[in-house]
Order: sequence, then C-alpha cells, then structure tokens
Amino acid sequence: MLIYKIFRPAELAELLKNKATQGAPIDVADGYVHFSTGLQVEETLNKHFAGEADLTLLAVEADTLGDALKWEPSRGGALFPHLYRKLHVDDVVWQRPITLDAATKKFVSIWT
Repeated sequence: MLIYKIFRPAELAELLKNKATQGAPIDVADGYVHFSTGLQVEETLNKHFAGEADLTLLAVEADTLGDALKWEPSRGGALFPHLYRKLHVDDVVWQRPITLDAATKKFVSIWT
C-alpha cells in the first residue's frame, strides 16, 4: 500500500541533499513524519497547505517501513500513518509536483 507525504521546496531539498530527513517542522515538533493515505491526501492538502504553490507529493510503500510505521488516530478518529524514524530518499517510490491553479488557488488533481 502506498502512503503519501507532501513537501514544500525546502523540505524536499533537505531530503534530496541529505538523503534523509526528520520531515517538515510539524513532523520534528511531533516526533514523527506525518503521512496520509490516498483517501486522506486531498483533505491534508486543503487543511494544511491551502494556497501554497510548488508542493511535491512523495509516495512511499508502507510495507517497507517495518515497525517504525504506526497507524494512529487523528482527524475524526481516522487512522493516519506516522513514521517514527527519518524518511530516507530510498524510501520514496515516486514523486510528482502538485499543481495549484493560479487563478483559483485550488489544487488541480494530484493523481494525474
């Protein structure tokens, strides 16, 4: 099962430069890297990244993360994947830009 991480440019640059990262500032503060399932990505984008441009969506195979991945309740009791170790560049299956419509400030489909 793929799980997803949204990164701003500086966060992605850190991952690519250092080959690993503790994640975004909220990840560092919480002590784990926040991920979303495919069904949760759009809500995560709208709740935490509204209007932001130049975002990147990273896909990671959950089964390869072992015991460091925990499924924990968050918004409305839904289970979210949380990674309790650094995210390594080798964990990433693929990455793609998330398009923001300049006129509406709404995200365009992230799956195309």
